[in-house]
Parts: sequence; structure tokens; C-alpha cells
Amino acid sequence: MKKFFQKLFNWELWNFYVLYFPLGPVWLWYCIRSGSFWYFSSSNPTITFGGFEGEGKKEMYDQLPPNLVPRATYVMHDWPFEKVLDTIQSAGFQYPFIVKPDVGMKGILFRKIDNEDQLQKYHEKIPVEYIVQDLVTLPVEVSVFYYRYPWEKKGVVSGFIDKELLQVKGDGVSTLQELVQNHPRAKFRLEEMQHRHGHRFDRVVPAGEIFYLSYAGNHNRGAHFTNLHKEIDEQIHQVFDELSHFTDKFYYGRYDIKTTSIEDLKQGKNISILEFNGCGAEPNHIYDCGMSLWKAYGVILHHWKALYRISRHNHKNGTPYWSFRRGWKYLADAKRHFKLLEKYD
Repeated sequence: MKKFFQKLFNWELWNFYVLYFPLGPVWLWYCIRSGSFWYFSSSNPTITFGGFEGEGKKEMYDQLPPNLVPRATYVMHDWPFEKVLDTIQSAGFQYPFIVKPDVGMKGILFRKIDNEDQLQKYHEKIPVEYIVQDLVTLPVEVSVFYYRYPWEKKGVVSGFIDKELLQVKGDGVSTLQELVQNHPRAKFRLEEMQHRHGHRFDRVVPAGEIFYLSYAGNHNRGAHFTNLHKEIDEQIHQVFDELSHFTDKFYYGRYDIKTTSIEDLKQGKNISILEFNGCGAEPNHIYDCGMSLWKAYGVILHHWKALYRISRHNHKNGTPYWSFRRGWKYLADAKRHFKLLEKYD
């Protein structure tokens, strides 16, 4: 009962659809004004559906500066395991590394692989094509939300947050289960934690040891965010303006990045872009910063207005909106795909 009331009075713990339902009429108004249910599909012209949902990571990586993305290779789920090993070895990968679906979301089936046995179990389980990617060990993980109107040279860094992965710290006395039950965020994810770490719940975590409950830096996976809005300055705008102009087609979305420090990021050095999330990206700087629900809604609406303006401009300049039938079928296929992934997560 206590957890129920904690969720009820903390909007950050609400279900996605409950949180966004009151804003539905605004989204519908943009659909009506544009004359398209999928008005956002023209926002990022070189990403499928504008990056709203269901796009592959490969198409995103191929459009970013090669020196700024982790090395990756692609594996088909129905390959013999010997071929998987040959592919990974030929590409020069060594354990540990990261695996994740090429078409994925919210950290589903995102795993750190430490040895061949773990890789084989993952390969035997996953039902879709996946990526093998270098484990980026740079110490600072951030998200940067950026948008640029196509008719302007400079854009806006509208959100900047630091991420802390979902983790517990051992005290030499408590079991992993007890640490999870007492964690301010993990305690709301007991079913997921049981599924993921239940076989280790009886283990006493040594004092001072950090145990990562998830390696995915998503709000959906319990990561903790710290708002860095005071660090947004001309330097960081220059870095992301330059990045935006690399293909001149990424106008709206969120970069997930690892770096050595905020100072290095502002200088555009020692950074690795883990992902670019297009028009479906949430402005996640609304979380974990003491923001009221009404202010959070204001931030979301501000971003939706920018998305509408970008999409309308691109549409008028040759990037067509998707037809209703095409978009409906695409989302239905994506929904089936993600339900399949969740089944195996």
C-alpha cells in the first residue's frame, strides 16, 4: 500500500500513457494542422519514420561521424554459433562487450557479455538481429537533447543530464535482495530484478562493491538523472551544431553519450555517441530534478511545437509525410516486434 501511494503522488513513476494522456489533444491538433496523422515522419528525413519508433540502429550509426561511435558488428539470430564467434573474432572484439537488438528500445535485451557462455545463451535466446558493440568505459554518461530548425544554422541544446546506472552498493552484511528492496528506485522494479538477478539474491555484496542492476542508461530501466542545465553554454552549442551539420538531416532528437568529462565534451573530444534517438525521443531532462508535473508538461509541449515546425518545413521542402496506411502498418509491425523482445528480455 505504501508503494502504491508513493507511485500515485510521484508523477515520474506513472505509466507512460497515463502521464501523456492529458496532452493528447495537443498532439491531435498538430495532426489536424498538418493534415497528417504522422506529421512527425518528416522531422529527420534520413531516419525511418523520423526516428519515432522501430528504426534500426545501423542506419543511425551510418550517419554519424565514424570516429565518434563505438565499433560494432551485426549478427543474425539464426546463424550457427560458430559463425557468430568467427564474425566477432574477425572484427577484433574481446570480452567484455555489449549486445543489443538492432531494432530495440528502452534497454530491452541490452546486455553486457563477459564470456563465451553468456554470449551463447544470449544468441540462443534472442529472436532478432542484434549488434555486438564495444563496451565504452568512459566514466561520464550524459544525454543531450538538441533540435535545429532546418532554415537556421544554429540549434538549441534544450536538455542536458548526467546519468547514473541503476546500481546498489554493498555493505558486507545485506544480501542483494535486501539492497534492492531498500533502494529508492529498484524497489519499484522487484519483478524485473527477480527475473534478472534472482539467482544472485542470496549473495551478500561486499562492503563498498558496486553491483549494477542494469547497464542501460534509461529512465525506463531505473537510471538516475541529474540535470546539468547550468552547464549549457555556447561551447556545447557549437559541438552539437557541428554534429547536426554532419549529415544536415538530424534536426530533432537526443544524443546518448559517454565522455571523460563535461569539459572534454564541450571541447568535442573524448566522446562516444552510444545512440541518437530521433523524433520519438523523450526530453528526459524532465526527470529527477524536482520539476513539477505542470512544468514538465510545459517542457514537453515546447518540444512538440519545435517538432511540428521542423516537420512542416521539411514537408514543404520535399520530404513527404507518411501515408496513414503506411504509418499504421509500420507501427503495428513495430509493436509486434517489441512484444516479442519483451517476451525474451
